[in-house]
Amino acid sequence: MKILIDEQLPVKLKYRFIDTGYEILTVRDMDWLGTKNGSLLALMSANNFDVLLTNDKNLYYQQKVSDLKICIVNINSKTNRYEDVFELINPIKSKLAEVEIYLQHSKGGYFIV
Repeated sequence: MKILIDEQLPVKLKYRFIDTGYEILTVRDMDWLGTKNGSLLALMSANNFDVLLTNDKNLYYQQKVSDLKICIVNINSKTNRYEDVFELINPIKSKLAEVEIYLQHSKGGYFIV
């Protein structure tokens, strides 16, 4: 599964997923900093991403992901600081495993951790 970490989340978060076998990239890695959500989802689709990890709680209401085979996993941490997001690493990994199964049978979706 190919996962993109949104720019509001700490870049070093990607290193916490090395043991998952997923391909994890950041918006910075892709040189997409500052890209608006609609364009970002289109770029993700064109580059075969499966999941966007974000803490943008409005994304679900602003963008229609059901037409794309992309899942949004919204991280509901206290802040976007690494320490606060790190507290949710195990629930995020569990949710990603669930999303991986979901994507085998469905189009895009929205999940909250």
